[in-house]
Amino acid sequence: MQTRNKIFDDLSQIMTNAMGVAQGAKDEAENAMKGMMDRWLADRDFVTREEFDAVRAMAQKAREENEALKARLDAMDKA
Repeated sequence: MQTRNKIFDDLSQIMTNAMGVAQGAKDEAENAMKGMMDRWLADRDFVTREEFDAVRAMAQKAREENEALKARLDAMDKA
């Protein structure tokens, strides 16, 4: 009976080690894929979200200024 428990203990240890190796391989694959995607995106001329938001805010401000200037010109034409 003691031999049987030893076999189960050994099998359990092997399976635990195999799961650890599999998890390590998964993590390594994820890191490699993330690195490849980061390099691919860096090679493209994509803007970051922060850059997009900054330009969007500048465009909104310019649009508002144009509308205010147009309103002033319209008021001058009526006067």
